[in-house]
Amino acid sequence: ATVEDVSSVIDWALAHTAADPARIGVSGISYGAGTSLLAAARDPRIKAVAALSGWADLEASLYANQTVSQQAVLMLAATGSLTGRPGPDLQTITAKVALGDFDGAVNGFLPQAASRGAVHEVAQINRNGTAVLLANAFNDGLFPPSQYVAFYNQLTGPRRLIFSQGDHATAELPGALGLPNAVYDEAVAWFDHFLKGQANGVDGRGSVRLTSIGGRNLDYGSWAQVQADPVVYGLGRPTGLLRPTGTLSSGDATGWSASILTGIPTLADSGVVMLSGLLQAFGQPMKTSIPLVSRVGGAVWSGPVLERNRVLAGAPSLRVTVTPSQSHVTLVAYLYSMDALGTGTLLSYKPYSLRDAVPGQARTLEIGLEAAAAEIPAGSRLVLAIDTLDPRYTDATDVGGSVAFGSPTAAPSRLSVPLR
Repeated sequence: ATVEDVSSVIDWALAHTAADPARIGVSGISYGAGTSLLAAARDPRIKAVAALSGWADLEASLYANQTVSQQAVLMLAATGSLTGRPGPDLQTITAKVALGDFDGAVNGFLPQAASRGAVHEVAQINRNGTAVLLANAFNDGLFPPSQYVAFYNQLTGPRRLIFSQGDHATAELPGALGLPNAVYDEAVAWFDHFLKGQANGVDGRGSVRLTSIGGRNLDYGSWAQVQADPVVYGLGRPTGLLRPTGTLSSGDATGWSASILTGIPTLADSGVVMLSGLLQAFGQPMKTSIPLVSRVGGAVWSGPVLERNRVLAGAPSLRVTVTPSQSHVTLVAYLYSMDALGTGTLLSYKPYSLRDAVPGQARTLEIGLEAAAAEIPAGSRLVLAIDTLDPRYTDATDVGGSVAFGSPTAAPSRLSVPLR
């Protein structure tokens, strides 16, 4: 109904104002962004869209790798009830959230997710030739950047993807209040070009812009260029009595196995929705002590000392083979840069839940971590940590089980990082 409202507004404007039917654009933040994309798919009169901090895929946003983002679902249900007029679907979801049944809330909605996400209507947007600007924050706790990347990669018309530092809606909030803002500047330029026909060069800029924590703008012609020529590390066997730690090395290490216990808290943590990302925008990313990360409940691998300053720009990815002792277990992978004192700065993370696995049977997982852009100073090390608990997500893990990590010859465990 909300999407239909967009077309109703256009109908009214064309009938009662001097609006030009050839120059119609739609923009919004969060709910307005997702609505804008859906409206562009269903109404070919819309020529340009600027979707800020929105979603294109609800399932990928709230149920990534079969893992419920409970903090995000709680925030969406609460704000919908406080600021809107929830329909029957949202009322049902909110009732389950109130009882703490986050899995039930999301699973009850999944059959309808396709009709509520523009990624499932990208063919219509492409047929319409809509010019689409997508902007989001790297640490968006509601609609993470990876689902926007997947949507952007399917667009064939004019497109631009901008990732800034911050959390949900924080990167463009000053612009919404009429204050100077880089994201809103890009949106205005987008509309000026595709609706007013201004030759402002927006179509000649890089199709992708990533802004690092240090404020450096990195421009690329496509997401494929962002991900090109990554540094690949092989995961080695964790060794050591007190703090067993594996290596991240330039070659594959195979034939090893190491286990952790499930349901044991560690200091590895993705942070709090809205707060952690906002602090990151002000140069205060999540940090933890890598030596103090529990090796009972978490596995840790450390890379070589970086001899020069590097920039992480893009989405890291992980391939790892796991053997759970339980049929249900949640894993959360974290990528840190660690300084000489052992302080780890969180760069990226991603959950992955195994549901209805066969206990004792090995599974090789391909986990795409979230996109990031950060300067990594010389003398640092990259560190990978994996545990089974994170307050941002619900977990399918029972206490008292175990997960064995390995690296078989047929599928060596590897971490791929887009370093510049």
